Amino acid sequence: MNMTKEVVVLIADDDLGHVRLIEKNLSRAGLHNPIERFENGQDILDFLFGRGERRRANEASYLLLLDIRMPKVDGVEVLRQIKADPELRKIPVIMLTTTDDPREVEHCHALGCSTYVVKPVDYDKFAEAIKQFGLFIALVQVPEVRT
Repeated sequence: MNMTKEVVVLIADDDLGHVRLIEKNLSRAGLHNPIERFENGQDILDFLFGRGERRRANEASYLLLLDIRMPKVDGVEVLRQIKADPELRKIPVIMLTTTDDPREVEHCHALGCSTYVVKPVDYDKFAEAIKQFGLFIALVQVPEVRT
């Protein structure tokens, strides 16, 4: 298993402004990993489970930044399906959402998310949080997922 392979950052968020902010601040943090964007929960599930035109690569390492409030399939259901799969469950999933409801936080951790981060409404705080992510992603070891 090659743990030094570059991790592909998957961002599932329907708010393009948030996605651009995430990308810009990951780059500012010195992180230049490939990024794949998905606008709804169904698209990320199709990608991961190999059901669409866009499919994940075999033996690639992924880290998923997942919004909860999305069209078609919400982030909690996406998380549930990923963590129920014996291979996909290896993917670290970071819930990135505006919801700070303790029950929601508890539920996502129970389903197996790695971390739950509330999106600060304040631009500077959000930018700083994403920069910290960049540092985290640069250091974390992520296993490969096979098809």
